[in-house]
Amino acid sequence: MNLETVIKRPLITEKTALETDSFNRFSFVVDLKANKNQIKNAVEALYDVKVLKVRTNVTPGKVKRAGKGLKKTSSFKKAFVELAEGQKIEFFKGV
Repeated sequence: MNLETVIKRPLITEKTALETDSFNRFSFVVDLKANKNQIKNAVEALYDVKVLKVRTNVTPGKVKRAGKGLKKTSSFKKAFVELAEGQKIEFFKGV
């Protein structure tokens, strides 16, 4: 698996913003097949930071109504990456 395909996008919500400020922890949506070592290597290579700990969570898809039928949303995997003291990732530069 390539480093570019491991991380799909950063996960930016109010809850993750509070974790970033309090614990220096950033969140990403990653590939379902990616493991913790691959996630750690991808974050260190793409953002040039030192990763201390990686925690993952698979969120199952939900069944939603669509007219008379039912549809299922996709499952996705979240990774919570804790960085070393003094390290930082800026997703929006100049904002």
